[in-house]
Amino acid sequence: MIVELRRYTLREGRRDELIDLFDREFVETQEALGIAVLGQFRDLDRPDQFVWLRGFPDMEARRTALTAFYSGPVWAKHGPAANATMLDSDDVLLLREIVAVPVFDRGAADPESLLHATIWYRSGPFPAPVPEGSLATLVTEYAANTFPRLPVREGEHALVRLTRSPLRAEVPADVVKVESFRLRPTSRSSLH
Repeated sequence: MIVELRRYTLREGRRDELIDLFDREFVETQEALGIAVLGQFRDLDRPDQFVWLRGFPDMEARRTALTAFYSGPVWAKHGPAANATMLDSDDVLLLREIVAVPVFDRGAADPESLLHATIWYRSGPFPAPVPEGSLATLVTEYAANTFPRLPVREGEHALVRLTRSPLRAEVPADVVKVESFRLRPTSRSSLH
């Protein structure tokens, strides 16, 4: 599966407004078009960050589904309100699954549950990763962006691991940058 890891920087104090709108209007409406809304999260260390994951069977399905969603009636009606909460929505990694993102019952998240995301960056592609202890492991997808209306970060070589507790793995010597963040699932997140 192709997965977008999307991190939005929001206007101060508007994260809950976006989450309410997103969970109410943008979950089932994307899924009806073949988009897997895998998880929505509050970044606990960055109060104006909203993080979410969505998946597609392949790049052509991504293009078709995103075209349908962003030219459709739900985005036309609610997109301006969503955009009004945002300062930046272009921090997006295009990834492919090595260990699939698990999906649980939507709406069954423990309000105190916590996930950890760790991103390792290298100067070149990662060799086949060893995904021990991860809920999910993803690496950069190098295919061309089939929906250029939504930019993705290019020239990145990333390995993303989602875990229940902070990643304890030793950082390989060839990793040039590490990002870590603690994620609290929204009440309607499938990943929790």
